[in-house]
Amino acid sequence: MDPKDDKKANKQGNQLNIELSEETAEGIYSNLAMIAHSSSEFVIDFIRLMPGVPKAKVKSRIVITPEHAKRLLKALEDNVNKFEKTYGDIKSVEEAPKFPMNFGGTMGEA
Repeated sequence: MDPKDDKKANKQGNQLNIELSEETAEGIYSNLAMIAHSSSEFVIDFIRLMPGVPKAKVKSRIVITPEHAKRLLKALEDNVNKFEKTYGDIKSVEEAPKFPMNFGGTMGEA
């Protein structure tokens, strides 16, 4: 066997084939995340708050290892930096959101 062929086969063996279904590709909208952790895992709940609705729903829960949480933190930091270089600084509110949130608009009546 030619050594070049061996390198190609080894390289192909290290590739990861990631499948993304059409439903998953649509994504899930979330405007709040709550994070909890234990000694062995981080739990991230992605929540959707809707204006005028006193109840919020967890739309997705992701459970990851502490090592992956740290990699995710670094990846998010890198992506936020890239985003801000392109689109400008992201405004951040220092205080936690107050519940229920009405998104700054008036409440409608029917």
